[in-house]
Amino acid sequence: MSEQSSVQGTSGHGTSRDEGTASSLLEPGAAVEKVASGATWAEGPLWLPRRRALRFSDIPGDRILEFSEETGELSVFAEGVEFTNGRTLDLEGRVVECSHGRRAVQRDDSAGPGDAHRPEVLVDRLGPVRLNSPNDVVVAPDGAIWFTDPSYGIQKPEEGHLGEEEYGDRWVLRLDPATGELRPVVTDMEAPNGLAFSPDASLLYVADSAGPERGHTIRVYDVIGGDRARYGRPFVEVSPGVPDGIRVDTAGNVWSSSASGVQVFSSDGRPLLDLPVPETVSNLCFGGDDGRTLYMTATTSLYRVRTTAQDAAAR
Repeated sequence: MSEQSSVQGTSGHGTSRDEGTASSLLEPGAAVEKVASGATWAEGPLWLPRRRALRFSDIPGDRILEFSEETGELSVFAEGVEFTNGRTLDLEGRVVECSHGRRAVQRDDSAGPGDAHRPEVLVDRLGPVRLNSPNDVVVAPDGAIWFTDPSYGIQKPEEGHLGEEEYGDRWVLRLDPATGELRPVVTDMEAPNGLAFSPDASLLYVADSAGPERGHTIRVYDVIGGDRARYGRPFVEVSPGVPDGIRVDTAGNVWSSSASGVQVFSSDGRPLLDLPVPETVSNLCFGGDDGRTLYMTATTSLYRVRTTAQDAAAR
């Protein structure tokens, strides 16, 4: 049985939020609802339209879970999956996901009804050395795969396998699936995590989850020529906690996970909404038949709330 709680939040940023804009982001009477539980650390949510289901990872449990919107039931989609994390859909509707255990980005053609987990590694090396532990991933309008590569999966045995940073840093990288070319596009962050494009893909937002010593920052970069990220600068500070998963809606607003719940910022960085959630939110995505249900993976559970927004990257 689902549980509901009030969504009347406060800014928590030292700046009053725009009450009119905040209320317009949620459906009238919307309430945060817990729809499933039982994970150890829930991450990597993705709405699968053809399955009418929300897929997400229980990283320490080394399994992939699915919540059926039709039946309201949570099921184990796959086990022994090598610690998958963030995922998205490519231009053909196939699942692209990150694997801490394989230190890889992989493609899994299991987005339709009855499909089983059949991952194929797309990339696991940068030249002669292995990647760290790919964390989150987006697909650009040209089909290129952009992903973050922090080191959580090789630092924390519960999230992967202990190992070394073989290229000696933690970057955002771009994979051209047509040519197989992989190259870094963002190299000035301590712990790049969630990422998302603006509606016209001219901007790239990246969450830095480094912690207090480096701030709690989402940075923004200009995308040049569709294949380079330049002129990085701070976009907003997220507190409490650190920003992890992020999404951008069709209006250009940035939705970020935080320790308090979900925080929403306008494209010019104004705080619009602080949506409280009972557990620490790791990641989020839009879903449902109309794309206006915000699903949130939060520690042990999956939550949702009805909004008026839709993902800018929805296909």
